[in-house]
Amino acid sequence: MDWSPDIKGFKAYLMLERSLSANSIDAYMRDVGKLYTFLKMNGYDLPPQKVEMKQLEAFIFWINDLGIGARSQGRIISGIKAFYKYMLMEDLCDTDPTDLLEGPRLARKIPEVLSYEEIKKMLANIDLSQDHGTRNRAMLETLYASGLRVSELIDLKLSNLFPEIGFIKVVGKSNKERIVPIGEEALLKIKMYIKGVRRKQNNIKKEAENILFLNRRGAALSRVMVFMIVKEAAKNAGITKKVSPHTFRHSFATHLIEGGADLRAVQDMLGHESITTTEIYTHLDTDFLKETVLSFHPRNRKK
Repeated sequence: MDWSPDIKGFKAYLMLERSLSANSIDAYMRDVGKLYTFLKMNGYDLPPQKVEMKQLEAFIFWINDLGIGARSQGRIISGIKAFYKYMLMEDLCDTDPTDLLEGPRLARKIPEVLSYEEIKKMLANIDLSQDHGTRNRAMLETLYASGLRVSELIDLKLSNLFPEIGFIKVVGKSNKERIVPIGEEALLKIKMYIKGVRRKQNNIKKEAENILFLNRRGAALSRVMVFMIVKEAAKNAGITKKVSPHTFRHSFATHLIEGGADLRAVQDMLGHESITTTEIYTHLDTDFLKETVLSFHPRNRKK
């Protein structure tokens, strides 16, 4: 069985038509290579066009027995599906044997969430006597007040602030714009930063003139810098949880829903395309859930 012409064609397709990075292309090549290796090891002398569902199912059992994790299995299956989609598109096979092939079901992880007290502790421990402290406080207040992604925070523009009505305009994934409310405390800290620290900067780069949060060199902050700022704030507050800028987004959503906010409204504020993505924040505290059952289930009531 000679798969090399089809694999070479698939590689050229990924490179020229899909313009994928070298790392992504290598990952696809490894995925298809694993299937080829499995077939060869188990005596299946088949070209790609003759592979059937039964061989693919046996392959899934094989990679599972190798101890490959569910997420990695899902990626391998995705790579093989892409290979056969290419084969169909190029009329190199008549049917797609992966059509009914399913990957492992992945449990959705509940994200780490900070309590309101932990949020307040982190904010209170930022040193406002330092210029960068004033900026950092405004940034973290903004993250928690509006649930922004880190990319949305570093791209936030002065022209997209509307303090008089309490809203900001955010440019999210795929350049989709949304209007998000922002609280008075965050707006106050932003105002302090703009009128104090930012106004004093005389080295602002031309391309960053409309960017809200700047580094000391007058340029937009990097994602890495924001991560470092958040981690330092958590450390200074004595918080041992794994905290990142996204933790503020998770906390924003969780606290809103726990307070009774409408799920659709939270979805709009977060910029989620699907409500199922937002539903992850509806997890209940297990102690609260247990107390609810013990208190209100008819079989648990004292007679």
